[in-house]
Amino acid sequence: METGETVLVCEDSLEGIFTGIYEAYRRKLEHGRTCIQTEGDDIRLFAEYVVIEPAPDKAVKVMRTLREKFGEADFGALCYALAADAAGKAQAVYRTVVWGLQDGARGKKGHLLDNLSDDYVRRVMELNRRTGNEVHRLREFLRFQELEGGILYAKIGPRDNILAFLVPHFADRLPMENFVIYDDIRELFAIHPAGKEWYLVTPGGYGDSEGEEEEAPEGMEAGKQNADFGSRELRMSKEELLYEELFGHFCHRISIKERKNHDLQRNMLPLRFRKYMVEFAEK
Repeated sequence: METGETVLVCEDSLEGIFTGIYEAYRRKLEHGRTCIQTEGDDIRLFAEYVVIEPAPDKAVKVMRTLREKFGEADFGALCYALAADAAGKAQAVYRTVVWGLQDGARGKKGHLLDNLSDDYVRRVMELNRRTGNEVHRLREFLRFQELEGGILYAKIGPRDNILAFLVPHFADRLPMENFVIYDDIRELFAIHPAGKEWYLVTPGGYGDSEGEEEEAPEGMEAGKQNADFGSRELRMSKEELLYEELFGHFCHRISIKERKNHDLQRNMLPLRFRKYMVEFAEK
């Protein structure tokens, strides 16, 4: 490994990594000797480490540039790649951006990922596909349950950090419903008040930094009082309990014992999704 390498350590988020890319260009670092990492990546010997704090204004500038240079589709692919729970993703995206701005992809929107002979570009393509598959599956496997307050609630445990990419699908189809989607792995909530824009919050997000309680969004008060969304003890509405029983009975009755193929079932519906699905819940 060459000496004089600079490693920019960023927060594992779109904002954090895009800030790292901004700093690499602002400091005019030599791209061949610059690495952008998140905290979980391997330590590199004989390198100078610089911690980069996420800065929304810098991240927005990078995002605007990427959209203008590469187009919306390729920008989306970069974001999907950064959402994957995988080592080396920040460096792969950084070097793919460098290639796109310097070489053959420059000025050709929609062709950023054409250069699959490049290891970094190929890695971004792989991570983009992986995250896209996770989003697609959860659009099908996510199950809402109705709480006593009338709020729709769903718990998921995605492999990748895809909640922000998943919520728009349901917000578009359920615009006048109050619903909450909870990422059980990252303890992250997506809140959608009826008729309003959705947003992400972490546990305790209804309170401010002083610990004083804020008012819940209009239409969400009942759900706030009804249950801790991260808890396993949620009070479902009577109608929900009835429909869950009917749905479970239906799924059991339509199965044909002689035609069961567990290997095919696990291929089409991996076991890690089933713990969050109503029809597989233990009664």
